Order: sequence, then C-alpha cells, then structure tokens
Amino acid sequence: MSDPAASSEDWLVNLTSYLKTRKGLILAAEIIISFIIFICYAASWFGGYIAGSISEMIFALVIFVVFMMQWDKEFLAVNWLWTDFLRAFIGAWVYMITSLIVISRRHMDHAGVAGGVFGLIAGFLFAYDTYTICLQIKASRQKAAPPTVCSAGEIF
Repeated sequence: MSDPAASSEDWLVNLTSYLKTRKGLILAAEIIISFIIFICYAASWFGGYIAGSISEMIFALVIFVVFMMQWDKEFLAVNWLWTDFLRAFIGAWVYMITSLIVISRRHMDHAGVAGGVFGLIAGFLFAYDTYTICLQIKASRQKAAPPTVCSAGEIF
C-alpha cells in the first residue's frame, strides 16, 4: 500500500513544476479569471451568464489536473491535444459573445459590466491558448511527416 504522505508530496511537486511551464500558467490564469467572472456575474442583478464561466472554469480545471498529473500520457484513448484545443476554442467564443452581450446591454449594473470586461480579457486569453495549441498541433504533425522520396523514386 502506498504512503499517503508520499503521494501528497508527489502531487505538490507536480503542481509546482507544472505551474512553471507556459501551459500551466495559461491554464491557471484561465481558472482564476473564470472564477473572477463567476463572482462578478453572481453579484450582478442579471446572473444568467454564470453558466459559461462555471463550465469553462471546470473544464480548464480538469485539463489542468490531467496535464499536471501527466494522465494524458496514461490515457491514450483520448486525444488530449485536440480536446484541449476544442475547450480553449469554445471558451474563447463563449466569453467573447457573452461579454459583448453583457457590455452592450443598456440597463446593466456595475458587477455585470465588470464581469463583461473580465470576460473580454478571458476571451483573449482563451484565444491565445487556442493559438498556442494550434502551434503544438502543427509541430506534432511535422514530427509525423510522411516518408520521403529519393531521387530514384523509391520510398524510404
């Protein structure tokens, strides 16, 4: 049986080392800003926009834990790169659309406007995450390049 103290130390080591990476920082920022948006929308008189921030926060948290614990290398049935791409792409659109709707409303309170402004920032953060994931997909496709053809026409 494994030692619980050792597993908690492994978890902390994984957390601190993953937070030092660019992807770890981006995911942590997405979780934090989604939580801030959730608080702003919850404090607003029109709290109907909290579902987007809660779902994006939970999805980012799940991806963060999967990558932090390196479960993406164990569970190969899921293409984690494309899953993360879809999460970030949908998150960017959800935040951009809901934030523009909230900001453009005529009778909105200050908490809702703050949530909308933070939502625009989150939309750009999620869009940047989508861009970095596209670069990773492109790099992974170049690694798996098709076989080259020599001058004699033979395939190696």
